[in-house]
Amino acid sequence: MRPQMAGRKKKKVNENEVISLREDMMVLTKIRLNTFVLITTLFGYILASMTLHQVWVFDWWKLFHTILGTAAVAFGSAAFNQLMEIQQDSQMKRTANRPLPSKRMNVVTAFGVAWILSAFGVIHLSATVNPGSAYLAAITSGIYVFIYTPMKRRSSSNTLVGAIPGAIPPVIGWVAAGGSWNDGQAWYLFALLFLWQLPHFVAINWLCREEYEDAGYIMWSNGDVSGKKTARLALIFSACLAALAPLAALPGIEYANWIYGIGGAIAGIYMCWLAVKFSKAGTRESSRGLFLFTLLYLPLALGLLAFCWN
Repeated sequence: MRPQMAGRKKKKVNENEVISLREDMMVLTKIRLNTFVLITTLFGYILASMTLHQVWVFDWWKLFHTILGTAAVAFGSAAFNQLMEIQQDSQMKRTANRPLPSKRMNVVTAFGVAWILSAFGVIHLSATVNPGSAYLAAITSGIYVFIYTPMKRRSSSNTLVGAIPGAIPPVIGWVAAGGSWNDGQAWYLFALLFLWQLPHFVAINWLCREEYEDAGYIMWSNGDVSGKKTARLALIFSACLAALAPLAALPGIEYANWIYGIGGAIAGIYMCWLAVKFSKAGTRESSRGLFLFTLLYLPLALGLLAFCWN
């Protein structure tokens, strides 16, 4: 083989290795899933800035550092989560090809990535934003890694616990922009994200219930072949979500106007209808329809809330 051809072949192999490593790092840190975390953090920051300044005025550098620090903590937490679930991931078709169960990445490397990202994120938030946002990020990571992750193999209530770290990011954004964690608006954002996750996750749980059962996870949807239990839970949580929207527009609260109150309620009621439809049909199509609407609901609700925010 000519030296030129050998050099090209070696370069091609190196490029493929770099691409493979990049893809594995994206999976290890769950970049796609954590985009949701960053969007809701940004949302909380924007609403707090609007509340404090009454106009769309942002400290762009502080926003940059908020997103950077929050992203690092979220990515590190995702890596810790996968370190703790290697055996379970290897037993599920949709996760068996992750870098750790497939043995493309060793445990020491993944632990180093998880530790460095998590520590950097918390320290960065404390140093460049404020201690409050750093405390919230650390609490989010702690609940997700040390409570929710092991709880998935012990109690079906893990879904409720798992919704807590998923609901804190907008509060991180709120505090980063200068608000307080005990502001009523911050708790409202927490409640919105908390309630939204529940019908979203029960729909996923039912669609993947057989894999979860085989992996040893204890979920609400385990054994629910008909889907009626899952649909009933989705209906309850969707009804709570529908009731939450007009609450924001009530006199004495008035976080948003009645356009959001009515629009959010209608969207929540439609989610209730999809849950009822799923209960009657008990099919993957009806469950997937509910799941897909939860994906659509969040950007619609957040966009409308920002537009109608007082």
